[in-house]
Amino acid sequence: MSRISRRTVLKGAAAAGAAGLITGPAIGQAQYPSRPVTLICPWGAGGGTDATARIVAQLLEKDLGQPFNVVNRTGGSGVVGHQAIAAAPADGYTIGMLTVEIAMMRHQGLTELKSGDYAALGLMNEDPPGVQVSASSPYKDIKELAAAIKAAPHGKLKASGTGQGGIWHLALVGWLVAMGLKPDHVAWVPSNGAAPGMQDLAAGGIDIVTCSVPEARAMIDAGKAKALAIMASARNPQFKDVPTLNESLGINYSVGAWRGIGAPKAVPADIQAKLTASLKKAFDSKEYQDFMNSRGFGMKFADGPGFAKFMADSDTSMASAMKAAGLAKA
Repeated sequence: MSRISRRTVLKGAAAAGAAGLITGPAIGQAQYPSRPVTLICPWGAGGGTDATARIVAQLLEKDLGQPFNVVNRTGGSGVVGHQAIAAAPADGYTIGMLTVEIAMMRHQGLTELKSGDYAALGLMNEDPPGVQVSASSPYKDIKELAAAIKAAPHGKLKASGTGQGGIWHLALVGWLVAMGLKPDHVAWVPSNGAAPGMQDLAAGGIDIVTCSVPEARAMIDAGKAKALAIMASARNPQFKDVPTLNESLGINYSVGAWRGIGAPKAVPADIQAKLTASLKKAFDSKEYQDFMNSRGFGMKFADGPGFAKFMADSDTSMASAMKAAGLAKA
């Protein structure tokens, strides 16, 4: 009997060990994240995308108990960072900030990447662009700037704010076309985001920056730049003194940039769900609301499926706009 009992005990222990091997990965997955997570930002430090990425990372870290480290992967008009997100291991330990450029880049022939190449986790922000000039600029309002643009020779004035064919470039093109000018009447100087563009504006290297007013706020508050108008259907309550193009020029033109969090497409569904829930918690938090309001950033949330649809719709609308502006390659 003792031998039989011993065999039974050994078999039971072996079975329990095997069960442990089977359930081990599931237990590990349930404990996600068990180590630091990288959050890739496709745009440079100091811009609105970087700022949004960092507050989101801070709140995810607070909720999930592991560091979320923001890494800026710039270049290629956003292609480098977006490619790095899509190509990362699908284990949930590399996620990233997806921006409106993912709805634009493939139409420019810059990449084959599209919004469907990602696991959509959550939309966090949407902003319209403003028109900024340096504080020393002779233009007191948007009417004076518009008149100067129309009077200037083709390509004499220079503008910046993002890469070639990026959302802020498209914003400028749309405005120029709405004024009856050619899409390249104002020369575009590519930059790795709004912050470098604003620095170039303050230094006198360019004449105009089209980017969101929140992104320009640091230079505006420092007395080095001023916002003349916003390309939206209504004024931003945080910048109530900045008029819309429609108010000042009778041009009913608006466009917007957006930012959300995504991951490699094959990230397990349970990890996606955990991250989406944490993003919603972050979005609803007082810290996030106060941070975004203090900078004038627009706030808009959508869960994974909602964000996926939002990106697909953005892709369709951006394709139409870029073709009309002559910026689409296909």
